[in-house]
Amino acid sequence: MDTMLLSLRGIYKWVNTGINRTFLLKDINLDIGEGEFVSVMGPSGSGKSTLLNVIGMLDDFDEGAYHFMGDAVQGLREKQRAALYKQYIGFVFQAYHLIDELTVYENIETPLLYKGIKTPERKAMVADMLDRFNIVGKKDLFPTQLSGGQQQLVGIARALIGGPKLLLADEPTGNLNSKQGEEIMELFQQLNRDGVTIIQVTHSEKNAEYGSRIIHLLDAHVEKK
Repeated sequence: MDTMLLSLRGIYKWVNTGINRTFLLKDINLDIGEGEFVSVMGPSGSGKSTLLNVIGMLDDFDEGAYHFMGDAVQGLREKQRAALYKQYIGFVFQAYHLIDELTVYENIETPLLYKGIKTPERKAMVADMLDRFNIVGKKDLFPTQLSGGQQQLVGIARALIGGPKLLLADEPTGNLNSKQGEEIMELFQQLNRDGVTIIQVTHSEKNAEYGSRIIHLLDAHVEKK
C-alpha cells in the first residue's frame, strides 16, 4: 500500500430517540492508502452514505479517531475542517447536486470561487475541464437542459476542478443508463490511474469490480470476511 491517506479507528455515530440509541456507524476501522480505488457495498440502511459523509467531513461522528493526511479530524474546528475538505476532497453525488440557477460553466467554476482563484486562472481551469469532458458546447446551458449522463459529467468536472486527492462518489451511476454508467466508471478508472484516490458507494457488483478492493457494510459495521 502507498502512503496512508486516511485512517478511521473505532468510529461510532448514533442518533438518540428517547431512550433508544440507533447506531448509524458502529466500530468502523478502516485504512485507505493514497492511490487506492475502494468500493463500499452493503444493503440499504447499512451506513454506506453515512460513512462517506464522515470521511468527507460533511458529518460529525460521536466516538473514535479519524486521521486525514496526518491531521486528527476530531481535533479540528469546523472552519479548519471545511478548509481541509475544500482543498483535498471532491464529491460526486447520485442526485448530481448541481445548482439549477447556474450554467454548466458556473457550476464547474464554483469550487474555484471558494478557493479565491483569480479570474484568468479560473477561466483556463474551467476551459480545460469542459474540454476534458467534451462538454464545451454545453457550457451556457442550465442543468435542467442536460441529460442525466451530462449532468453527472458536470458534477464530476466540478468535483475534480480543484485537483482533489480524494474523490468520494455516492452511487455515481444510480440515475444513468448502463452505457452512461459504464462511461463514468471507465472515467473513474482513468482518474485513479492518474493518481486520484477514489471511494465509491455502489449497489452494483459490476461497478464495485472497478475498485481495487471492496468493503462490505452490514448493520452499521464493516463485515469481516
